[in-house]
Amino acid sequence: MLAFAPLHGAVTVAATAVTWLADTLHPLTGGAATAAAIVLFTVAVRLAISPLTLVQVRGERRRAALAPQVRDLQRRYADDPARLQSEVFGLYRAAGANPVAGCLPALLQAPFFLVMYRLFSTADGGTGLLDERLAGVPLGWHVSDGLGGAAGPLFGVLLAALLALAWWSSRRARRAAAAAGTVAGTPTEGPGAAVLGRLIPLLPYLTVAVAVVVPLAGVLYLLATTAWTALEQAVLRRPQAPAPAVG
Repeated sequence: MLAFAPLHGAVTVAATAVTWLADTLHPLTGGAATAAAIVLFTVAVRLAISPLTLVQVRGERRRAALAPQVRDLQRRYADDPARLQSEVFGLYRAAGANPVAGCLPALLQAPFFLVMYRLFSTADGGTGLLDERLAGVPLGWHVSDGLGGAAGPLFGVLLAALLALAWWSSRRARRAAAAAGTVAGTPTEGPGAAVLGRLIPLLPYLTVAVAVVVPLAGVLYLLATTAWTALEQAVLRRPQAPAPAVG
């Protein structure tokens, strides 16, 4: 059990934060206070890692600017994959475009999601959060627990919203890959590039699959963080205006 002590401590801290937020929001949101607190907790998490998201976007733009040089290296070292990979990584390193940095925001969200899952799936938090409800449905309720009463319409609306966001994100991913002419984030085109290019647009739909097996509180977290990601994509990854020509 000692191995889970840090997780238990994180769950306790999260429970305290969510409870405080719910108490603060209760005059405004009534019975939906805890659900609203989860959404605000998610927003706080995303704001905390937003600097890394900005670094990710800048890296993507640097890699896009280097695309002509990468294609030139691909032509020059087409018969030497090891040399090609070395040259491309060297080019990225010199330009400060780290292809690995793009994974950090997604990786850092995983611990927060695990904490939220534990908080509403067990009694780790030591509070009554498991009994809190949204539209009469306990926040610890799973789809597998049944869809009778208000559970069916509530899960239906949330899953439909997640599906719509997944479709939108997948569409953007396909457009970005087509515009780049290669798979975003991969330094070279190798045998797996085509497979990866087909898989990346499907990744947003994994959120919908996860939402089917996590409690209602986890679905709210997933919906809030996915909506935040969509907003970031719309704002931070909007097309850049071309630089004015210098006379």
